[in-house]
Amino acid sequence: MAIKKNALVGIIMGSDSDLKVMEAAAEILKKFEVAFELTIVSAHRTPMRMVDYAASAHSKGLKVIIAGAGGAAHLPGMVASITTLPVIGVPIKSSNSIDGWDSVLSILQMPNGVPVATVALNAAKNAGILAVEILATADAALTQKLVDFKNEMKEEVERKAEKIEK
Repeated sequence: MAIKKNALVGIIMGSDSDLKVMEAAAEILKKFEVAFELTIVSAHRTPMRMVDYAASAHSKGLKVIIAGAGGAAHLPGMVASITTLPVIGVPIKSSNSIDGWDSVLSILQMPNGVPVATVALNAAKNAGILAVEILATADAALTQKLVDFKNEMKEEVERKAEKIEK
């Protein structure tokens, strides 16, 4: 399994049906010009692929892994148990899910020693932003992009408030 050259973030998901959610993380990383790779790694159907991916991610240059999964949602936790990289879990409401709570709890309730940062259900955009924030701790240019991004959000809310108040 080849890691994309210069990729800093790995975006993985258990199934191609998760792609419509996980694309939001990719879009954020593109916005911030952060190199990433995107692939399918199933904890249940391709466990050795998952082990290989997680075990080699650090040595191949990745800094953060975003892992999306639905249903039993074991992928983020299993990857976190293998790698030393920060793992951000995206619980996905899948067709076999119980309102998404099974995915949320499967990712959120990790045992001590195996942390997974967990975002809200289907919140891959937030996972992308969190990955950028992690990378920005060692990158002043990326930090400035985050400052600009947050200022844009603030200005958008202020414009909307002004419009409503008129």
